[in-house]
Amino acid sequence: MRHDSLVRMLEERFADAIARVTGDDPACLRPTIRPTQDPKFGDYQCNDAMPLAGRLRQNPRQIAQKIAELVDLEPLADTPQIAGPGFLNIRLRDRVLADYLAQIPAPQDDDRLGMPPVEHPQRVVIDYSSPNIAKQMHVGHLRSTIIGDVFARVLGFEGHEVIRQNHVGDFGTQFGMLIAWYERNPMPQGAATQDVLEAIEDDYRKAAERFKSDPDFAEAARQAVGRLQRGEPQAREIWQRICTLSREAFSDIYRRLGVLLTDEDVRGESFYQDRLEAVVAELQQKLPPRERSGSPPAGGWVECRVDDGAVCLFFYDEQGEPRFRNPEGDELPMIVRKKDGAFLYATTDLAALRYRLLELGAQRVIYVTDARQKLHFQMLFAAARAIGWAGPDVTLEHVTFGSVLGPDRKPLKTREGGNIKLRDLLDEAQRRALALLEQRDPLADEDQAAGPLSEQEKREIARRVGIAAVKYADLRQDRSSDYVFEWDKLLALRGNTAPYMMYAYARVRSIYRRAAGQITAQQVYQAPLRLDDPHERALALALARARETIDAVASELLPHILCGYLYDLAGAFMRFYENCPVLRAPDEATRFSRLRLCDLTARTLRLGLSLLGIEVVERM
Repeated sequence: MRHDSLVRMLEERFADAIARVTGDDPACLRPTIRPTQDPKFGDYQCNDAMPLAGRLRQNPRQIAQKIAELVDLEPLADTPQIAGPGFLNIRLRDRVLADYLAQIPAPQDDDRLGMPPVEHPQRVVIDYSSPNIAKQMHVGHLRSTIIGDVFARVLGFEGHEVIRQNHVGDFGTQFGMLIAWYERNPMPQGAATQDVLEAIEDDYRKAAERFKSDPDFAEAARQAVGRLQRGEPQAREIWQRICTLSREAFSDIYRRLGVLLTDEDVRGESFYQDRLEAVVAELQQKLPPRERSGSPPAGGWVECRVDDGAVCLFFYDEQGEPRFRNPEGDELPMIVRKKDGAFLYATTDLAALRYRLLELGAQRVIYVTDARQKLHFQMLFAAARAIGWAGPDVTLEHVTFGSVLGPDRKPLKTREGGNIKLRDLLDEAQRRALALLEQRDPLADEDQAAGPLSEQEKREIARRVGIAAVKYADLRQDRSSDYVFEWDKLLALRGNTAPYMMYAYARVRSIYRRAAGQITAQQVYQAPLRLDDPHERALALALARARETIDAVASELLPHILCGYLYDLAGAFMRFYENCPVLRAPDEATRFSRLRLCDLTARTLRLGLSLLGIEVVERM
C-alpha cells in the first residue's frame, strides 16, 4: 500500500524541526504545508515561521533559517529555501516523486489507487437532502443533496463508517389538512409517481386555503393530527400512502442524480415522536436553573425552565450574559414545548441528535443545510454539549451553503415565479447535452477507429454529461457563496466544467484504445517511471497530490477543493500530452513510462469524479 500523502510526510519532518526550535511536543504540532502558487519556487511551502515570530519574539527569517537547518528531509526533498519574510520553499526530488507513484498498483476492481484507509476511522452521521413529504423536490434541495453526497463518498473512501440520515418532514399540521381533505375527496391516482405527487401538492394548497377560510375544516384537520398521533387506522392509512408516494418520487430523483441516499436512510420526524416527551423530561432534569450567586461556570451554561407556560432552553456565556438575542436585543431561548403541550421542530432535532449520538454512537455529526439555520444549530449543539450527549471527543458541524441564483442574481425561479422542480431541471440538462452532442462533428472524436456513436450511446452520454454538468457547476463553487446558474457555462467544453473533465478522461482512454494489441497493462506497470521532461514531472506531481486533496475535503468539508484539483490535473495532462509524444515516444521505455502516466491520470480523474458522484464516459 502507498505511504501517507506527501503533505503528511512533510508535516511530520517539519513538526520535529519546529519542536526543536520551540520546545513543544512534536505530536501536538501540525505545520502549515501548502502547495506553492508558482512552480518556480518549488513544490510545497512551509509558512510556520511567521506565526511563530510573535511568540518567540524573533525575526521570522531567523526562525525560518533555524527550521531549515534542523529539518531532515532526506530523501524526500532538497534543503528548503527561504523566501520573502520567512517562507520555506520545498522541492521534492524527482526520484522520490517517481517512486511514490510507482507504488500505485495496476488497475484493480476496487481502484483506490493504492491509498490505504485512515488509521483511526470514526463513525460519522451525515444529515442531508431533507425534502418534505407531499411536496416535489425543487432546485432548493439540489445543494444539500449533492454536497452531502460528496461528504458521504469521501469520508467512506477514507475508511470511516458513514451513516446517512435523510431527515424528512412527515408530521405536523399539514398532514392533518391532507388527511381531512382526502377523507372528503378521492386521492390522486396515476402511473407516474411524480405526477401523482404533483397532484397531492396541488391538493395541499387547496386544503391550506380551506383551512384558513373554513373553521369546521380547520377543526377537522386539527383532530386528524391527533388521530394520526394516536395511530387511528384511517388517518394512518392516508398518511402512509402519501409518505410512500413521496419516497418513491424522492428515490427517482436520487437515482437520476446518482446519489447514495436510499429508503433505508430516511428518518422522518415521525420516527422521533415517541421520544419527545422523554427528551423534554431529560432536559428539565439535567439542566435545571442554576443559582446566580458565585462565579459562572467556565464556558457558560444552559438551563431549562418554564417561561410563560412554555418549556424553554436558555443559553448563557461565561459572564452570565445571554448568548442569543433577537433583533430587538431581548434574550432568545429555544422553545422545546409550547404552552399547549405541543412539541416543535427544535424538540425533534434534539431527539434526533440524541439518537445519533447515544444510540448510533456517532463520533462526528454533520448537518448540511443552508445558512439560514445557523442560529438553530448553534443552540442545538450547545444544548447537546451542556447535557452531556456530546463529549469533547465528539465533533458537531453545521455545513452551510449559499443559494442558486438566476441570471438576475435572484434565487432561481420559473418564469411564473415558482420554484423550479428538480426533475424539470434534470430533463432540461439532458436535452441540452444531447443537442450539443448532435451538433458536434462526428469526426471530432479522436477515437475514430471505434466508429461513430450510436443513438443509444449518444443518449447515455447526454444523460451522464447533463447530470454531471448540473452537479459539477454547483460543487466547483465555494459552498458558502451563492452562484449564478447559466446553462452555456456549465455545459461548456472549456474551463472548469464537467464536460471538460469528462472529455479529458475520454481523451486519455482513447490513447489506450489506439494502442490496443500493442501493449499490456503488465508491460506498462512493470516499466520504471521516467520524469525527464518538465511536463512529465508536473503531471507526476499533480497525480501525487490526490491523497492530500481527498484528505483536505474530508477534513474541511469543501468539495470545490477536489474540483479545483481535478481541473489542475486535467490541465497538467493536456500540457503533457501536447509536449510529450506518447505512442510515438522516442523509445520503448519512454513510451511505457508515458503510457503509465496516462493511465494513472485516467484512473485519478475517474476516482475524483466518482467521489463527486459523477460518472465518466469512455467516448465523447
